[in-house]
Amino acid sequence: MNLPPADLGSAAEEGIPKIIEGEPLNGRHVLIVVENLPLPFDRRVWQEARTLKAAGAAVSIICPTGKGYEKRHEVIEGIDIYRHPLPLEAKGALGFLVEYGAALFWETVLAWKIFLGRKFDVIQGCNPPDLIFLVALPFKLFGVKYIFDHHDINPELYEAKFSRRGFFWRLMVLFEKLTFKMADVSIATNHSYREIAIERGGMAPERVHVVRSGPDLSRLKLVPPSDGWKNGRAHMVGYVGVMGEQEGIDLLVDAVEHIVREEQREDIQFVLVGGGPALDDLKELTATKGLGEFISFTGRAPDQELFDVLSTMTLGVNPDRVNAMNDKSTMNKIMEYMSLEKPMVQFDVTEGRYSAQDASLYAKANDPIDLADKIIELVDDPVRCGEMGRYGRERVIQELNWQHQIDPLLTAYKQALAR
Repeated sequence: MNLPPADLGSAAEEGIPKIIEGEPLNGRHVLIVVENLPLPFDRRVWQEARTLKAAGAAVSIICPTGKGYEKRHEVIEGIDIYRHPLPLEAKGALGFLVEYGAALFWETVLAWKIFLGRKFDVIQGCNPPDLIFLVALPFKLFGVKYIFDHHDINPELYEAKFSRRGFFWRLMVLFEKLTFKMADVSIATNHSYREIAIERGGMAPERVHVVRSGPDLSRLKLVPPSDGWKNGRAHMVGYVGVMGEQEGIDLLVDAVEHIVREEQREDIQFVLVGGGPALDDLKELTATKGLGEFISFTGRAPDQELFDVLSTMTLGVNPDRVNAMNDKSTMNKIMEYMSLEKPMVQFDVTEGRYSAQDASLYAKANDPIDLADKIIELVDDPVRCGEMGRYGRERVIQELNWQHQIDPLLTAYKQALAR
């Protein structure tokens, strides 16, 4: 997209077009299968679905139910969404097996229901887990293509969650290999994932396309700040994302303890937006440390509340632990901070640094004290905060927003359908 900067910004603000010129997928039917989040809550997959619809395809989605997304079937923006229940929010390895088994059952039932109503041409499987190829396998006999949308590297994710390898880790490695073997085309969220698809998955380089989780700037916008989030304090640090063990929120809590107890700073409020299996434990940890008045947990929040927090905060924080999983993964929260001109502090990981570059300060690996020092450093330098925020916004406009992902996504689809 060779446009001047002003035109690039204007195009980014317009978002996904209603109709993509030439409608290259006209007459095609795409089924997207997602296991871990309901739609349209999963922003990346929803942007993919809307893009495919704009390209002329009929789009159906299978996903789980969730808070606020309880309807078993509904049509949103012309996209059919079929939701199924899940028995629990898994924590242990056996819990994940139960969850994935139930998901595979419902995905298979719903896929056949959709197929018998109208044949689909492509199944796009969005991991985790690396098991959705089992749903797609019988449809290959009918000429259906399988596109693997690689969201997480599951062997590394398992190791990050449970701090060990072993039988279940070896299963993750096997499922990953089978997934890549089954895929006609793979979509990688970044170049680190692309290398894994090629080197570990054995895919031909020309069949692996990088489609980043770029934000849709037509929907992600600043709103007037809501000072109530600050709890009467001068500054506010925000976190937006999943509350899981590998997200390093406990390290952030330790950093807040250092800021309050050792640095004796009581002018910074921390607001953490998101749900997940570790949320209750993190609330208990915060209470045990006596930090309840400095850290607010909102749980999973609607868009308006999310935008309120993002618009009000002075800076964002990404405390993801430095490990093999987080080092190679692109985090949506980073893109959201940058989109709204918010500087950030994070630990120094490969893909986090690639995305943010000069929009972030980088703390020593898994060091909560250095994380705290970097937060204070930014809070106390509003001029630098402004410069970093503007740099991040410009980088999103120039290179990272969803407009730049449309062409590679459609290229992946056209290649799969041509095989």
